Amino acid sequence: MKIDEIEEKLKDKFKEVNEVAYFNQKKVMSAFAECRISATMFCGTTGYGYDDKGRETLNMLFSKVFGGEDAIVSPLFTCGTHTISTALYGLLRPKDTLLSITGDLYDTLSETLVGKGNGSLMDYGINYEKIELKDNDFDYDAIKKKVKKLSPKVVFIQRSRGYSTRKALSVDEIGKVASFVKSISENTFVVVDNCYGEFVETAEPTQNHADVIIGSLIKNAGGGLVPTGGYIVGTKKAIELIEKRFTCPSLGREVGSYESGYRLFYQGLFLAPHVVAQAIKGSMLIGKVMEEKGYESIPNSEEKSSDIIRSIVLNDKDKLIKFVQTIQKLSPVDSFVTPYPWAMPGYEDEVIMAAGTFVGGASIELSCDSPIRPPYVAYFQGALTYEHAKMVAEKLLEIF
Repeated sequence: MKIDEIEEKLKDKFKEVNEVAYFNQKKVMSAFAECRISATMFCGTTGYGYDDKGRETLNMLFSKVFGGEDAIVSPLFTCGTHTISTALYGLLRPKDTLLSITGDLYDTLSETLVGKGNGSLMDYGINYEKIELKDNDFDYDAIKKKVKKLSPKVVFIQRSRGYSTRKALSVDEIGKVASFVKSISENTFVVVDNCYGEFVETAEPTQNHADVIIGSLIKNAGGGLVPTGGYIVGTKKAIELIEKRFTCPSLGREVGSYESGYRLFYQGLFLAPHVVAQAIKGSMLIGKVMEEKGYESIPNSEEKSSDIIRSIVLNDKDKLIKFVQTIQKLSPVDSFVTPYPWAMPGYEDEVIMAAGTFVGGASIELSCDSPIRPPYVAYFQGALTYEHAKMVAEKLLEIF
C-alpha cells in the first residue's frame, strides 16, 4: 500500500482535527485581544522583576485560554515533573492525602511521592494512595469508597498514559469524574496532569470541573518555540497556595525576572493549536501505517485522540529499538546519532529515546521513547509539521 492511499483513508479524520484546530485558534486569538497583548510585553526584566508586565500578562493570558481563574506561567519551571511537584507541595500539608485515580504517576514523580529521606511528600507526613483504572475508565465504586473514607486534599488525574498501554483520557471523562469527586468531597482539589493534551480537544479540564491543570511548555502549549518552562492554571484559591511554594510564602508571584524576554512564550502559545493539529495528523498517519503492517496502534485509527501520543505495540525488543532509531535518523537535529537503551535517571528500566529536536527534549517535536520492557511499546509524539511526520511514515512503511 502507498502512503497516499493511507492518507485517503484518513481524510475525514484529518478534517475533524482541522476543525478543532480552527476552534482553538479562535479561542487563543480572542484571549490575545482581550488581554491587549503588545510588543512591550515581550521585554525581559532583571533582578527581582517587580512590575514585570510580560510575566503578569502571560499568566492572565494562559488563564483565559485554558478557562481558569488564575495561572502561574514561568521559564523558571525546569520541566513538567518540576511543575507538577511544585503544585503538589503547594496544595498539600502534613497529614493530608493525595489520591491518584489513574494508578501510578510518571516514573520521574515516584521519588517526589514516596522517596525516603529526600524531602518527598511522604517525608512531610503526606499520605499517598492510588486507584487503578478499570477497563480504561475510572473505577467509580473504588473512588467513592476512598474519597468518603479519606477526604483527600488532592485527587490527581494523569490525562496521558505515561509508559502504559492505556488510552489517554478525554476532557469529558475527566469532567465527569471531577464532578463526581466534588459531589462527595467539595473541598478536594481535582488536579490534572495535562501534559500532551492541550488543544487536542475544544476544551480543557479546567473548563470541565477540574481545579488545576499543569503542563510543560516544551510540549503542546509552547507551540514548538518555547525554550523552557511550565504552566499551572486553576482556581484563585489553588493558585494562591501554589505560588507560595513556587517562590516563598512572603513573596508569591511578586518577584521573578527573565532577562531573555517573553516573545517566544507568547508566540508559541499563538501557534500551539496549529502545531498540535500537525502532530495529531502525523500521529494518525504513522499509526495507520503500522496498523497496515499488522501492529497494534493505541489509539487505533478509528478512535479519537485525547493527547498527541501514539503507542505502537511491537512485542519485540529489536523491533522497538529499530523503530526508535528510525525516528532519530529522520530528525532535523543529530540525524547521524544512533540511540541505544541506557539507564536514564528517574526510570526503573533502561530507556531508549529518539529526540533530534531544536529544543532539548521537546516532545511537541517529533520524538519517540520507550522503556525496554515487554510488550516493547514505542511511544512517539509530536511533529512541528505534518510533512515531517509523513517522511517518517514513508520510511516505516518501507522497512517494517
